[in-house]
Amino acid sequence: MSLIEIRGVWLTNTDSKVLKSQQHIAEAMDFLAETGFNVVFPVVWNKAVTLYPSKTMEEIFGVKIDPSFESRDPLAEVIVEARRVGLKVIPWFEYGFASSYNLNGGLLLQTKPEWAARDCNGKLLKKNGFEWLNALDPQVQEFLLNLVLEVVRNYDVDGIQGDDRFPALPCEGGYDEGTIARYRQQFGQNPPQNPKDEQWLQWRADILTNFLARLYREVKAVNPNLIVSMSPSIYDWGFKEYLQDSATWLNRGIVDMIHPQIYRRDFLRYKCIVNRLVAEQFTDATLPKLAPGILIKLGSYSINPKYLVQAIKCNRKRGIRGEVFFFYEGLRENNHALAKVLRNDPYAKSASFPTLSDLNSVGLSNSKSASLWQRGERFFRNLF
Repeated sequence: MSLIEIRGVWLTNTDSKVLKSQQHIAEAMDFLAETGFNVVFPVVWNKAVTLYPSKTMEEIFGVKIDPSFESRDPLAEVIVEARRVGLKVIPWFEYGFASSYNLNGGLLLQTKPEWAARDCNGKLLKKNGFEWLNALDPQVQEFLLNLVLEVVRNYDVDGIQGDDRFPALPCEGGYDEGTIARYRQQFGQNPPQNPKDEQWLQWRADILTNFLARLYREVKAVNPNLIVSMSPSIYDWGFKEYLQDSATWLNRGIVDMIHPQIYRRDFLRYKCIVNRLVAEQFTDATLPKLAPGILIKLGSYSINPKYLVQAIKCNRKRGIRGEVFFFYEGLRENNHALAKVLRNDPYAKSASFPTLSDLNSVGLSNSKSASLWQRGERFFRNLF
């Protein structure tokens, strides 16, 4: 019986030269296939530009593609080279609903100021350096949905991926006039000034969950075999801080693969979160969807090879069939040290990427699933 695992890696255009030329892309795909990977997640949307020629962006913002790729189509090149060596390709919409990073909204909000997210003081919503589009606004949702749909309609991809910014909105947002009016219409009063009021959190999170449900339906309408993959912040920190109700996403069946960003820098903390995720949030039916995000490089940080192997073995012991690494360049550091470790041990045997039927196994009864999910929700509300 062949091994089935999700062995993925994110491809960035930050701190990486992979996307600089088709030659670099080809070499990277060879390297990943030789190391035992079977899926890549190339960035296609960040810093207010796409990494493919976008009709949507050209029509609204006059910018067809990231100017540094003017004469190329990096997504098309990744697909060609990945297919050549048998890798799956799932484009990653990195910035999601984030408009800019320390640019006061940048091009998107200069052109569409009415799309800005607002905090309780009416100011442009900013958190950890990122300025935000209003993810609760139907026009903004339509814009992001159109970016996703033009990718799945125009490219031979295996799915699409959202992350900790898609769908997401910092909990401090939702105080724009349109959202206030919607809330007042439903509840007869203005939203609470406390952004973490329980009902206010859930009401806004539900809007994002419904958007994801629509995205899921529309992607599947293009091709039912496409995978909708999400890499949210860990529940329920992600719920409280960014309105990402990923427990409900799983419960509603609107995500095929999920990669919580368990970006912890020591193994014991990683193991603790994995154990609790499996025990409290996932059911027998949803566990096949889980492939945690593991941080292998960020700035000067590089994961210890021993920790890397321990994390993968911990995953397998808990029935988790895969992981996704952030990010590619970590595999190449120190004379490819991490890649060699993977090739010689956990990824020594090749593994097939799961099919949709592998990911969406026949579930438990609804009552048991709901019970487990509710236990998980209570647990994670107390975890952070």
